[in-house]
Amino acid sequence: MNDINILVVDDEKEIADLLELYLISDGYQVKKAYDAMEGLQIMKKEKIDLVLLDIMMPRIDGLEMCRKIREHNNVPIIIVSAKTQELDKIVGLTTGADDYVTKPFNPLELMARVKSQLRRYKELNPAQEQKNESSMIHLRNLKINKENHQVFVDDESIKLTPIEFDILYLLASNPGKVFSTDEIFEKVWHERVYEANNTVMVHIRRLRGKMKEDQRPEKIITTVWGVGYKIEN
Repeated sequence: MNDINILVVDDEKEIADLLELYLISDGYQVKKAYDAMEGLQIMKKEKIDLVLLDIMMPRIDGLEMCRKIREHNNVPIIIVSAKTQELDKIVGLTTGADDYVTKPFNPLELMARVKSQLRRYKELNPAQEQKNESSMIHLRNLKINKENHQVFVDDESIKLTPIEFDILYLLASNPGKVFSTDEIFEKVWHERVYEANNTVMVHIRRLRGKMKEDQRPEKIITTVWGVGYKIEN
């Protein structure tokens, strides 16, 4: 893993150092920044594979940094924050984060989430020689290429994060099947749902926004009220 660079952005030096310790022990290379401006400068100069990001920081907070990263980059972002309310989590995911972990965190759980996000990111960005045009799903105006993780809606390329792609691919590869939010969470995150949360709904809202669902008379992702979500054939 010594070629994987993880950026830790936290204005609390003790927390940043602790995260660095856990990450290095798992074989990752670590870059640290103590505010968002410094973190954004590092991202301009370095190849970063994942970002661990605090919210409450001086000058620019973590949410604004997340928005700025998402303007040009689909690198996985995990927010690690002392803000524990469900609304805080929803806001964090809505701004473009892939996952949200609250402080104090369980080191084993955090490292498992880091590995999960990196796996998706590497699958979404395979080596050029591995890319091909097979494994295509074509449902009405939606095209998905599993091999190179390309998505087209009405022949327009849609840029998705790894989590968004996995949700869309799950629904599209099972046309007509309704998945509950719990089923989507367990199949995409590969974790059991241990408490009610809005994680899946927030990611689907972002996904719909990128596909401009509000402008379409016929939606790609259909909500089955009280049950879940599906994509029709």
